[in-house]
Amino acid sequence: MAELCRTDSSLTALDEEMLWEMMEDHRCRIVRSICPSRLTPYLRQAKVLDQLDEEEVLHSPRFTNTAMRVGHLLDLLKTRGKNGAIAFLESLKFHNPDVYTLVTGLQPSVDFTNFSGLMETSKLTECLAGAIGSLQEELSQEKGQKEALLRQCQQLQEYLGQAEARAEALRQLEADHGRMKREVSAHFHEVLKLKDEMLSLSLHYSNALQEKDLAATRCRGLQEELYLMKQELQREKMSSSCEREFRERSLKMTNDLEPGDEELSRLKEENERLRSLTFSLAEKDILEQNLDEALESRQELVNRIHSLREQAMAAERQRKQYWEEKEQTLLQFQKTKVDCEIYKEKMNVLQSQVVELQKERDQAYSARDGSQLEMSQNLAEKDALRRKVFELTDQVCELRQQVQRLQAQAESLPGPKQEPGAREPCPKRKQQLVRMFALCPWDDSDGSSSEQCPGEAEASPQDPGPGHGAGLPGGRAAGADKRYWREPHGHLHSSGHPGLRGRRDGVVPRHPDYDGYKKLVQDLKAKVATSGDSFYIRVNLALERRAEGELQVHCNDILHVTDTLFQGGSCWHAHRVGPYSTKGTEQGTIPNYAQAQQLLIALIQDMAHRSTMARKQPSGGAQKLVRIVSMDRTKASPLWSSFDGGQSDPSQVEDPSTVCFWAESYFTLVPYTLVHSHRPSRPRPVLFVPRVVGKILMEKLCLLQGYKKCPAAYLSQEEYDASSQRGDIIQEREASGGRYCVTCSTVESLMGKNTHALLDIQLDSVRVLHKMEIFPIIIHISINEKVAKKFKKALQRLGTTEDQLLEAARQEEGELDKVPCLYSSLAPDSWSDLHALLGCVRLAIADEQKKVVWTE
Repeated sequence: MAELCRTDSSLTALDEEMLWEMMEDHRCRIVRSICPSRLTPYLRQAKVLDQLDEEEVLHSPRFTNTAMRVGHLLDLLKTRGKNGAIAFLESLKFHNPDVYTLVTGLQPSVDFTNFSGLMETSKLTECLAGAIGSLQEELSQEKGQKEALLRQCQQLQEYLGQAEARAEALRQLEADHGRMKREVSAHFHEVLKLKDEMLSLSLHYSNALQEKDLAATRCRGLQEELYLMKQELQREKMSSSCEREFRERSLKMTNDLEPGDEELSRLKEENERLRSLTFSLAEKDILEQNLDEALESRQELVNRIHSLREQAMAAERQRKQYWEEKEQTLLQFQKTKVDCEIYKEKMNVLQSQVVELQKERDQAYSARDGSQLEMSQNLAEKDALRRKVFELTDQVCELRQQVQRLQAQAESLPGPKQEPGAREPCPKRKQQLVRMFALCPWDDSDGSSSEQCPGEAEASPQDPGPGHGAGLPGGRAAGADKRYWREPHGHLHSSGHPGLRGRRDGVVPRHPDYDGYKKLVQDLKAKVATSGDSFYIRVNLALERRAEGELQVHCNDILHVTDTLFQGGSCWHAHRVGPYSTKGTEQGTIPNYAQAQQLLIALIQDMAHRSTMARKQPSGGAQKLVRIVSMDRTKASPLWSSFDGGQSDPSQVEDPSTVCFWAESYFTLVPYTLVHSHRPSRPRPVLFVPRVVGKILMEKLCLLQGYKKCPAAYLSQEEYDASSQRGDIIQEREASGGRYCVTCSTVESLMGKNTHALLDIQLDSVRVLHKMEIFPIIIHISINEKVAKKFKKALQRLGTTEDQLLEAARQEEGELDKVPCLYSSLAPDSWSDLHALLGCVRLAIADEQKKVVWTE
């Protein structure tokens, strides 16, 4: 370490211990008020610190604040001895003069002509420049902090304004809540009053019923007393009548005796004669026997009377019991009648609500049918307008051709003659516009691609190049275009095909391929190949077998098309492809593109007309008939090239004014979709539809080996920007300060561990995965009301209702048609409970892993 040449006389006179003792006395003030980044350039120039020491002081992770860094700097300088102390004090003289005055008691004075010999003039300039740069950097940092604080202040003011608005809204809501609370309390008190009145009325009603029962009992007692009084009255009447008759008889007898003394005497004599008469023993026995019989009959009568009285008493008791039962039955009948009236009112209300719901449903159905009818009418009107436009376009083309001929004739009169053999412009034929032929307007019923101009029809048969194509049987690649040819036998769907490498937006550019053309001619002559077509399609509608040789096709079947000009182009020849390989199994004919488009539109119209029958079909119960896929004609799929032959020649440049506007952008329905095959070796990720059921199944599958849920990672704004530039984000959702994203790297890490990644993403993210060469397994669980009840407990844990599950299932089932790959569907009757569903899902995942993946 270099010796100091020039120093202040008062400081250099002190020894090392005195210098460090002065600094140790003020160590606390030095540590709190010094920034080490300002002093280190000067100390390095004074050669009391090296680069490693500076890096350790300024950037060591052990020191978390400025005080610790300054303290470590003082410890390092103490090891440098007296030179370290003097250099530190002189650095304080430049950057912290107040601390210098505090420590030394001297005023900081810098004499630039007689400066200390610690450093040279050039080095001192560099030191001052570095110090000024550090100060400017700190100033810019402070300005940036100031701007950040200003922006933060503005945000806080905006937040404050929003908070005040929310507070005002909350105060309004609180006032409304208080008002509604007061109204509720008032209504509650009214309800309590009504309940009390109802209770008092019920008490009065019960008291009235009791009084009614007492009155009825009293009435029965009075009726019994009246009956007894009537019986006594009858007995009294009978006794009085007997007495009256006896009196009348006795009076009559007395009246009769007074005039008849002779008769009275006669009777007395007869009485005396009878008294004197005596009975014999036999007569006495007879009279006694008669007396005994009379006594026995009397006893029997007495017993019978006693038994009848007992029966009468028992009948009276039974009558009272039946009367009481009758009263109870009447009371129950009254209660039942009241309940029945209440139920009738409820049923009437329910029936009225059902009628209103039926009316709303009928209105919705009628509105939907009306909209469908209006759409069909709009389509028909659009077809008519397009037809008129095309006719007018043809007329314009003809008029322009006439104008060109007239101009040519006008030019030929004064000028030189036209060269012989010059080709006149080819007249364009009138196009037949039908909606089903919207994708291929030049496809005629006889299978010809287009009408040729006179000059083009005279192609030389001796031409050995790609222009020679008259002897190629089958396939638009073989005879449709005289100048441009498409590679045969599987190259259309191959990713390595040169025509597909230059494809943009689904259009295959036509390009000359002389070597491939010659190879195809040789294969056809040697009968090694029979056609130039070989590509795979996904069928978007169900086709029935109507004749011998036709192939019955279901919606979403994969077919291998081998000849698009089979039987003159009226149909295609295709093979059905199995799920586990790309080889064809069953073969037959299918309608060509235009015919299939006709059938697709007719099937959609038929389904629209039978909308009432479609409403009654349960979810997931019927087989899928149609997959609706629309396409912009200007962004046609490679299938367009099989219908596009001979229509355009890239080598010829036409006048823009004569070009028809077939490239006008409009959408059309696609019956067939071109697909490509993939065979992934690693476990494919799994996606469930609907997502609510997928969350339930993920919790169960995560407990099994070979399955793991793919988590959504939290990314800051910088990480999110970097991942977006790499194209690593599959799906995202915003969060405070950043975003939660499902990234491709997370999915690939799980696939690398031989594990199925369980994804909780939307269906529109499948295309993003396909771009990353990741092909997920889509498991669709059909949901209806009966199936939704099986998830009742699981839905309660997720905070979801059955209606929300049904609505989500309907929405996501509608999005399945837009998915560019096949999916596996589980019918509702294939499982009974959640455990059985888990087993079905595992079998479906294992089966889908073995299958070939077809993507659009």
